[in-house]
Amino acid sequence: MKSALTKQSVPLIINATVMALCLLAPARRLGWTNAWALIALSSVSGLAASAVISNDAGLAAERRNMRAGMRWDKPLVGFVVLIGPIATWITAALESRRGVGMPLVVSGVGFVIAAAGSALMLGAMRANTFFSAVVRIQSDRGHAVVSTGPYRFVRHPGYVGMSAFMLATPLILASRWAFVPATLTVLVTVVRTALEDRTLQAELPGYPDYARRVPYRLVPWVW
Repeated sequence: MKSALTKQSVPLIINATVMALCLLAPARRLGWTNAWALIALSSVSGLAASAVISNDAGLAAERRNMRAGMRWDKPLVGFVVLIGPIATWITAALESRRGVGMPLVVSGVGFVIAAAGSALMLGAMRANTFFSAVVRIQSDRGHAVVSTGPYRFVRHPGYVGMSAFMLATPLILASRWAFVPATLTVLVTVVRTALEDRTLQAELPGYPDYARRVPYRLVPWVW
């Protein structure tokens, strides 16, 4: 487990470094408290996820597999996990230079929402050993339907948590314009959810029955 955590620490350090560069360099100030709060929350969430992954060897191997997903998923996952967040950070950083912000309580609310989203993602990861970084049917691992934990309420709780964190980011950074790339990122996540759900319905045994029991993909009573 110690070795696995050490391996997981490398991407965490890279992620924190990229976040710091995208936020602090365009903002032209090192003392931006909002940015450091987001970096800290992201780092703590990453450490918690690493601990969950390290306790499941199969999940750890699957999370490292980035080349076996559906062809249509590659541009979507690239936008959701890289392009969208970076655009959100840089937009917020540039806006912060103008001195236009939001009340402190708004950033606090954003922090709470992001933390809740992170907790939901962790809950989904703990419940689902097939929680892959890419969309694929994991026949080599005996892929089966998971209906425990947050999967009792929605079919894609990981995406719910990810979207909540994304939409809370502009609030934490006190940026109105950052909602543009953040919202676009969430819309791409919704498209990815729809395509992934269609794939699971067609190719994963037992998933259609699960979908009838849990009818909502992301938001209960909505979709």
